[in-house]
Amino acid sequence: MRGFLASSTGVTCAAALALPLAPPAAAATSSAPPATSSTARPGAYAPGGTQSLPLAPLARDRAPGAPGAAEQGLRRSDVRHFSLVGVVWDSPATELHGRVEVRTRATATGAWSGWQELETHNADHAADPGTPESASDQVRGATAPLWVGESDGVEVRVRAGHKPGAARSASPLPAGLRLELVDPGEGAPPPANRAQTRTEPAVLPALPARRKAGPHIGPRPSITTRRGWGADEKLREKGFVYTKKVKTAFVHHSATGNNYRCSQAPSVIRGIYRYHVHSLGWRDLGYNFLVDKCGHIYEGRAGGVSKPVLGAHTLGFNSNSMGIAVLGTYSSKKPSSAALKAIARLTAWKVGLYGMNPRGKTYLKSGGGNLYRKGKKVRLNVISGHRDGFATNCPGTKLYARLGTARSKAAQYQGR
Repeated sequence: MRGFLASSTGVTCAAALALPLAPPAAAATSSAPPATSSTARPGAYAPGGTQSLPLAPLARDRAPGAPGAAEQGLRRSDVRHFSLVGVVWDSPATELHGRVEVRTRATATGAWSGWQELETHNADHAADPGTPESASDQVRGATAPLWVGESDGVEVRVRAGHKPGAARSASPLPAGLRLELVDPGEGAPPPANRAQTRTEPAVLPALPARRKAGPHIGPRPSITTRRGWGADEKLREKGFVYTKKVKTAFVHHSATGNNYRCSQAPSVIRGIYRYHVHSLGWRDLGYNFLVDKCGHIYEGRAGGVSKPVLGAHTLGFNSNSMGIAVLGTYSSKKPSSAALKAIARLTAWKVGLYGMNPRGKTYLKSGGGNLYRKGKKVRLNVISGHRDGFATNCPGTKLYARLGTARSKAAQYQGR
């Protein structure tokens, strides 16, 4: 079974100078060359794909493939179309201390972007230690993915920095650095039979509160299903894994940047899905739900929106919880009121199904992490930020500061 990588945030050190143009690099791909939106027939299914490009030392005094080079990268290269980019490495237990930057060429205009920084993750998203999902040898370390829009050229540089609290000398870069270029495709193929179409709608409509089932269950909001955002179910592992209940909702940001239109949100999610499964070796999309900046809610990890699906979003606290990722980066940008309202509506319904008060607190047992030892009972807000369970910047300073508003709105939706 695929597991989830250990990850965290934090980037250091100064950027390198721009690199000169170089010939296209050979790419290892996880699927056949994808059809692009410019060549696909209107409405045709384009399956997408991933180009995986090895990084090489940029300093002249390093041999190709030498481990620990202070700077690695890929010079400007022509590549097949992609829209989401990330950097991965061999071992999820190895931290990347340094700075990762990319620049891309837009397919539509041929213009190159400025350098954009990828958020380095090391240990904050993962299946709990000791679980089957965490034991897979397919899991890799990675940065957060970045949405760049449809592009056909790329350049990347990874510069080593120093580990916090350690000597000022640069830490070695992880072994096996690769650039992952993800084409999210145009959606998923139609169901094999019409019965499946009837039982798996693209959108679950909003429903009124279930007052007979309990006094404080918020109304179910409208939710775009996996079929609705175009999940290719052949990518993920078969079967579902469940926890016992949902006592806490951990709010995250996807750290994929804010340069997307809400009409592109399904493509962003398909890109994250493919990145999680193909590039990182995870069993499925990590989050239970996703929310875009226009307030639309999307089903994440498969298994049923009303069920306690076990995710791999908050290392040490995946049991009896759910993970909600707001698409975007909210370290310095404020989340939209629509996104906060969506978090409130979703949590009012989902935690309400399990008798939880969004304004309240509860206890979860830690599965192990950098804040709490394994087995420790930790008192948490029913609506918590990722950083409450793990030392990380997620869900970003600006989003974390607004969680009190989400708690109050959610309680109101429950009629409290």
